[in-house]
Amino acid sequence: LERTALIEKLCSLMERDKYILASLETQDNGKPFTSALGDVMFAIMSLKYYAGWTDKFFGETIPGGDFVVQTRKEPIGVAGQIIPWNYPLVMLAWKWAPALAVGCTIVLKPAEQTPLTALHMAALSKEAGFPAGVINVIPGYGPTAGAAISEHHDIQKVAFTGSAEIGRIIMEAAAKTNLKRVTLELGGKSPVVVFDDADIDLAVDITHEALFSNHGQSCCAGSRTYVHEKIYDKFVAKAVAAAKARKVGNPFDDSVKQGPQIDDEMMNKVLGYIESGKQEGAKLQCGGKRIGNVGYFIEPTVFSDVTDKMR
Repeated sequence: LERTALIEKLCSLMERDKYILASLETQDNGKPFTSALGDVMFAIMSLKYYAGWTDKFFGETIPGGDFVVQTRKEPIGVAGQIIPWNYPLVMLAWKWAPALAVGCTIVLKPAEQTPLTALHMAALSKEAGFPAGVINVIPGYGPTAGAAISEHHDIQKVAFTGSAEIGRIIMEAAAKTNLKRVTLELGGKSPVVVFDDADIDLAVDITHEALFSNHGQSCCAGSRTYVHEKIYDKFVAKAVAAAKARKVGNPFDDSVKQGPQIDDEMMNKVLGYIESGKQEGAKLQCGGKRIGNVGYFIEPTVFSDVTDKMR
């Protein structure tokens, strides 16, 4: 129950500082402030949910004939956690909440691009009354701070969200050291399928947000849309209109739907895919260019006549 009280106190402090956290998230990540504020509230909700689990982890008594068989669940100890830059605060909450609920201590590395909300959360955890050493935030780069977590013999579990490439490295490091437990949530891109009996306007709205939400920087982004040939032309026309209407700019402007990409590396990667699409024969319907020369802004882009063999 003491853990419940501490997590609930942390949630209260997050609610008090929700505008600060959202501002830090927008400043760090580039997502619109309104989206960042929604992320803050979702993170609070996640922590509150797990606050109710602190006294509900039980072992079992198992029928064993002439034997008494019991199991007991205990905290694993130190949990290493490595999170990405696309949803920094939400990912932090998803990592912290279950570990704290069962009584583990935490060593968390935020992405080097987005450390600010994690550092503020560390300060709030101290204010909430968590004992020193229970929650630890170590900003840094993957090859140094991330590797230290993956390889450390006193860390019994590592939880990672990010790319499949880095996930393999972490799993290998865990296996070569103390065989620590590993949880990997690895990214990918998901297709969206629209059949000919669909409500076209609704389908356009859904697929538009599936792709452009969070600037397309989601592991489940619907970056490919398969549309039935009977409604293809009408769907493409409406999808292009929606993309052209999407306002890109200052993420602190309430009318803006899309801020910059996370950094120049991601911006250039996106522009590279756009150029590849043009070279491979896809039809550029709208967008396709960087906006200005300051910041990492890209026009919302739609291709048609795409084949599965294209990048």
